[in-house]
Amino acid sequence: MRLLLIHAETFEFKAREKAVEEAEPLEEAIEHLTLTNTLVVFTTVEEGDLKGGEEFIETVSTDIADIARKVRADSVTLYPYAHLSKKLASPPEAIEVLKLLENSLKRKEIKVVRAPFGWYKSFTIKCIGHPLSELSREYKPELAKARRVLPREYFIITPEGDVIDPKEYKFSSEEEELRILVEKEVFKKELTGGKPRIVEVCKKFGFEWEPMSDAGHMRYGPHATVMMEAVMEYSWRVAKSLDIPIFRVKGTNMFNLKFRPVKEHAELFGDRLYELTSDNEKLVLRYAACHQQFAMIKDWIISYRELPFAAFELADSYRYEQTGETLLCFRLRKFYMPDLHIFAKDLEEAKSLAFKVQEKIFEEIRKLGRDYVSIYNITRDFFDSNRDYIVELVKREGKPVLAVIHPPGIYYWVLNVEYNIIDELKRPREIATLQIDIGNAERFGIKYIDEEGKERYPVIIHTAIIGSVERYIYAVLDKAVQDEKAGKVPVIPTWLAPIQARVIPVSSQFIEYAEKVLSKLLEAGIRADLDDRDLSLGKKIRDAGIEWIPYIIVVGKREKDTNTINVRIRATGIQKSMSIEELITIIKNELCDYPQVDSALPTHLSRRPTLHYLRELTEQKKT
Repeated sequence: MRLLLIHAETFEFKAREKAVEEAEPLEEAIEHLTLTNTLVVFTTVEEGDLKGGEEFIETVSTDIADIARKVRADSVTLYPYAHLSKKLASPPEAIEVLKLLENSLKRKEIKVVRAPFGWYKSFTIKCIGHPLSELSREYKPELAKARRVLPREYFIITPEGDVIDPKEYKFSSEEEELRILVEKEVFKKELTGGKPRIVEVCKKFGFEWEPMSDAGHMRYGPHATVMMEAVMEYSWRVAKSLDIPIFRVKGTNMFNLKFRPVKEHAELFGDRLYELTSDNEKLVLRYAACHQQFAMIKDWIISYRELPFAAFELADSYRYEQTGETLLCFRLRKFYMPDLHIFAKDLEEAKSLAFKVQEKIFEEIRKLGRDYVSIYNITRDFFDSNRDYIVELVKREGKPVLAVIHPPGIYYWVLNVEYNIIDELKRPREIATLQIDIGNAERFGIKYIDEEGKERYPVIIHTAIIGSVERYIYAVLDKAVQDEKAGKVPVIPTWLAPIQARVIPVSSQFIEYAEKVLSKLLEAGIRADLDDRDLSLGKKIRDAGIEWIPYIIVVGKREKDTNTINVRIRATGIQKSMSIEELITIIKNELCDYPQVDSALPTHLSRRPTLHYLRELTEQKKT
């Protein structure tokens, strides 16, 4: 089944004449109607949809109902529409599916209007126009089981070991972020709207949508490229810092669904799969490094003596996010995941290793001056038999968490922790992850030989310690945005700044000295450039401020005569005179333990084309 969902301010349709012989009698449907504030669901029923049964219909109706509530539509209009697929169900089957879908929605207390099937109809529609006003969905009966709504129990677990119903929990003033998370996840509270400032900041640094690609695909300008490469290299350093034997690998980004392990693992992602067809084979683009690493490691000969060890890949990953839900640097169809899998002998060893991973996850987010609020997804059997362990994890976080208890035997994991920041719009945003996986080693055939010479399946820890590359950058930029809202100067860490220092001569007669300063900075491995354009000093300083450059170096007669530099430090607002060597030492200390990648821009601004994203910001400053 394929759906096109449009939130309409007004929608009118009228049946004109039969389109097929088996058209639905008009007395069984509505011939003509005008509606306001309705979610119009253009619906194509495909071959096999009827065989999906009640479970399939329930999956579809639940999604429609959720969207209708999110957009606050007064009604849902089911509109038969044969143009979204070539694999159409027969008219009798399509009519039956539409009736089942209508009844399922009504049971959810949704007001439903169903247009007649098999008629040529005229219609007019006025789309409201907001991020969720135009969506598409595809449903397959064979995925309904994996996507069905499962019973869940919600609790708040405290570091003291209390397990409390969220309805009864009393949030302290220090637990505002946890309250926001619980209201969204448990009570499904509508989140505040508004245009996120971070979108403008992402564009400032050259993170943009690529309009000539599929939706949800980004392009990275020179500034963004430096930031991406720096975080990519840093993610590898972070993985190595766990002090576990680690192998870095690379692989393909697509896998064939005809292979059972791939199909079973992929089915858990439902309509988030990014599929394509080649040589009549159905392929899925990977959504993390799991498929490649597992397909590779199953061929390794592993002894218990070599465990634990880890595999790492910076994997280009793909998830078929809905067009209206994509967000620059956060919700993407293509992104880069620094995916780490740790292979342990058994569950007890995996539980112990998870402590080390958890510690590293919090260490990294706290380096950015912020913290996580966590969702612990736990299977019921694991929670019942490992309650003390779960409490110990919470205790090590030092604050309460939201626990979601799931039925056993559905997922490959027994524990799946989602680490969320709360962004500028007070919305939870998942960044880092940690999972304990007891199913995929057997599914993919990954084995090791134990002390007694017997084959056993390892337990696997999945983690992205800093999150995807783009989401890590999102966390950095969102922190700057929140600081800006609080009246502070927005900054980003020097190691991540595309340009770390800019040299600005007071006038052209000091270019030669400015070149000398630039040369020393570059020799020290600092990303520096020189504004040698024929512009006023004030304009040059403003442009450097637009790019959030950490160190602005102004040189004139006094600096040349004394062999010094005048430095404006963005983070502190301090302006002071110092030697070039002193500044290099300051910057080098900030860069300690962080990667230093090359600049992606020419060193002289006079030799650069005008980057459109910076030009737009300059024009905004003028107005």
